[in-house]
Amino acid sequence: MKTLYVKFIVITIGIMVLSSIFSFLISNTYYQQVLKPENDEKITKIAQSVSTYIEEHPKLDLEEHLDHISSVGYQIYLINDVGEEAFWGAAFRDKSLSPSTIKAVLNGNTYHGILNFPQETFVTGFFANELKNTIGVPFTHDEKNYALFIRPDIKLLFNEMHLLFAWLLLFTILLSIILVLFSTKYLVKPISKLTTATKSLSNGDFNVELDITRHDELGALSNSFLRMARKLEQADDVRKEFISNISHDIQSPLSNIKGYTKLLENESITVEERGQYVSIIHDEIRRLSNLTKQLLLLASLDRSDDIVKKKAFNVSEQIKELIRNYQWQVSEKGIMLSYSLPDVNIIGDPSLLNNVWDNLLTNAIKYNQLDGSIEIELEETEDSIIVSFKDTGIGLNPSEVDRIFDRFYRADSSRTIEGTGLGLSIVWTIIQLHEGHIQVESIENGGTTFIVELPIYS
Repeated sequence: MKTLYVKFIVITIGIMVLSSIFSFLISNTYYQQVLKPENDEKITKIAQSVSTYIEEHPKLDLEEHLDHISSVGYQIYLINDVGEEAFWGAAFRDKSLSPSTIKAVLNGNTYHGILNFPQETFVTGFFANELKNTIGVPFTHDEKNYALFIRPDIKLLFNEMHLLFAWLLLFTILLSIILVLFSTKYLVKPISKLTTATKSLSNGDFNVELDITRHDELGALSNSFLRMARKLEQADDVRKEFISNISHDIQSPLSNIKGYTKLLENESITVEERGQYVSIIHDEIRRLSNLTKQLLLLASLDRSDDIVKKKAFNVSEQIKELIRNYQWQVSEKGIMLSYSLPDVNIIGDPSLLNNVWDNLLTNAIKYNQLDGSIEIELEETEDSIIVSFKDTGIGLNPSEVDRIFDRFYRADSSRTIEGTGLGLSIVWTIIQLHEGHIQVESIENGGTTFIVELPIYS
């Protein structure tokens, strides 16, 4: 995955390189189309003025005059019709010049070497210190025909290049700005989308769309943001469901208590009826008390891991004791309960894990069929234990299995079976605090199996 840091560095360097290349190409085009012809024309006028001046002053000391011209920044090559030649000024790097060119100038033609210098040299043609990169003009002195080839030397050319360099710098800056604007938009656009999505979330709109195809930090952030949005949406649904469920679970026993309390005020009821009403009120109070305890336990589990007080204990003896406590309920429903619980010691919180076995066993009893069965098995592996609770109850469909550990979720939507919908959420939280795992295998109307795996030493 390319990091945003690397991508930013690559884009910045790319902008610098591309803008420099584009600026150079544009500047070269400007040089080839504008500066080169202008330079050729300017040097041609200088060469022609030199040749004209020499021809108009026949008594002129030719060598002294050309030496003076070279001293102000020109390179000069002179040859006459008998092959005598001389150089003035800075030396040419390449002195090759075709005889046909020399002959053409001696015959009265002007040689435009600067204009016709090869195109592939780009703007370096300004600095090509070669004899063929000159202007050649003819003149006559002391009844001899001469061919004069002249060009500015490097120092003079540097002074004349300031305009080209200025254009090159300007094009580089402008192209860099344009490319930076486009690249910044590419980098900032997903951040702007994240900002818009954040505002949508703050307004309660969880249906946000982000670009998750990027393979950098922004792509990872978008993925994380979408996962957060889904979790917030689920949390909002849970909150709404919590309010609905808690209202029902509190209001229902309170209504029953209120109703039966009014019935108790009737002096005409019999002692038997009074005892029945008091028993119902006690049951409803017990329901409220159980709900409150479970809510407090969940709140404690959510706050921190400090609630977990681990020590070594015999988990098989703990489950057997629990089975003895529920034996009367098992017998009442005619359930056949069997178990295989070899002695195993683990390190964990006995009180919290007792809540796990209690919830799983009571669920297996509550949601079982009359004359059904429950199988409890404990298996020890090298570094963990596996405890399974298998019943022949009403079972769960796949959608219910997915939500079975959600708070206040109850597969029995009609609420014909007593419960708060918090038990399995407590089970899941406690197992996570013990670094364990729980899974559910269920068939609708075919029973359910809860499988708990806990490390022996955690």
